[in-house]
Amino acid sequence: MITQDITQRIVDAVDADFDRQLATTSDFVAIPSTRGAEGPCQDMFSDLLRARGYEVDDWHIDLDDLKEMRGYGPIEHDFSRARSVVGTYRPATSAGRSLILQGHCDVVPGGPLDMWETPPFSPVIRDGRMYGRGACDMKSGTIGALYALDAIKAAGFKPTARIHIQSVIEEESTGVGALSTLQRGYRADACFIPEPTSGKMVRSQVGVIWFRLKVRGFPAHVFEAGVGANAIQASYHLIHALEKLEADWNERAKSDRHFRTLTHPINFNPGIIKGGDWASSVPAWCDVDCRIAILPGWSVKDCQNEILACVAAASRDHRFLSNNPPVVEWSGFLSEGYELTNSAEPEAAFGKAFTAVYGGEVQDLVFTALTDTRFYGLNYNIPSLCFGATGAAMHGFNEYVELDSLRQVTKTMALFIAEWCGIEKV
Repeated sequence: MITQDITQRIVDAVDADFDRQLATTSDFVAIPSTRGAEGPCQDMFSDLLRARGYEVDDWHIDLDDLKEMRGYGPIEHDFSRARSVVGTYRPATSAGRSLILQGHCDVVPGGPLDMWETPPFSPVIRDGRMYGRGACDMKSGTIGALYALDAIKAAGFKPTARIHIQSVIEEESTGVGALSTLQRGYRADACFIPEPTSGKMVRSQVGVIWFRLKVRGFPAHVFEAGVGANAIQASYHLIHALEKLEADWNERAKSDRHFRTLTHPINFNPGIIKGGDWASSVPAWCDVDCRIAILPGWSVKDCQNEILACVAAASRDHRFLSNNPPVVEWSGFLSEGYELTNSAEPEAAFGKAFTAVYGGEVQDLVFTALTDTRFYGLNYNIPSLCFGATGAAMHGFNEYVELDSLRQVTKTMALFIAEWCGIEKV
């Protein structure tokens, strides 16, 4: 039983070490761990685990091991340096319930640097916030989990259950980093992922499909543009058709028990466009990388077929595309939505921790993005909680995490670990 005295000792330990936690977080954020360049972050996390005496498993991800697993998404970039890192705590006394604590170290690109107030990989603390790419999504949460465990030890206790502390990659594009840990054999009675959720518990989250439209045109000099076929303009025709599919799916979402509370839960985004070779030539090609959400319970395969049918129908209505149909490639996420179910016991343990720190009961969040929780819940029926700090501008300019919220989340994680895993005196 976690008494009031033990609770106070643990939260005091978080406070006492919070400046050091922020310094470690800042060092972690300073590493530009964009896709394919996560190695230095994984090196740092491995070092942090080893310094604390945890067993460390640091391995290269072999895609051939993952391709048949549920939720796998295709990888297109150089994956030769891809690694997962897991630290394991093994208790002297095994009396509690096991836990996975997971964060992702990959971040999205910073975009044009001149549009940031301060450089994205030079973290700055100002006005109670830490600014930097990944400060919110989600390096502060990953380091927070590590310091939550530190606080238990500093308070004079140690957990009585096995704990895996995981740093994964590819959360922002496929999720194969988390998938690799499951392929490696890591399991627990529950999983906890401290993604930034503004102090709410993710109750239901979307899935995501990434796809690429490969549109081909017919080149010509612009002085006789009418004899050519402009691939860039044709791609807009397809984008408008997909916006209608987005509207149809949002109508369908009105019958979902969680997402019907939101006005526009399904978001379609043409996120990257490349095309043409010369400003005075009618472009002969255009590639558009797209993202669209799907809801829990929707079949990825069925939704893929709807996308294909939408693109085919739009092409039939186009003068050039009707005889030169575009190609659709699946270019990343092929992810199902996930609803938190069969989770009464870990939620009860978390509820006690939340009430001790915040007071009251945790609010639910219906999330229009996705997290790695889906792999644990859908693939192995491991209840997977997602709760984290408050921040803003994730994937945007001047991303930040609010430090007071990070402190509260770290305390809540520490108390949840103590409640769920059990503790004994050192």
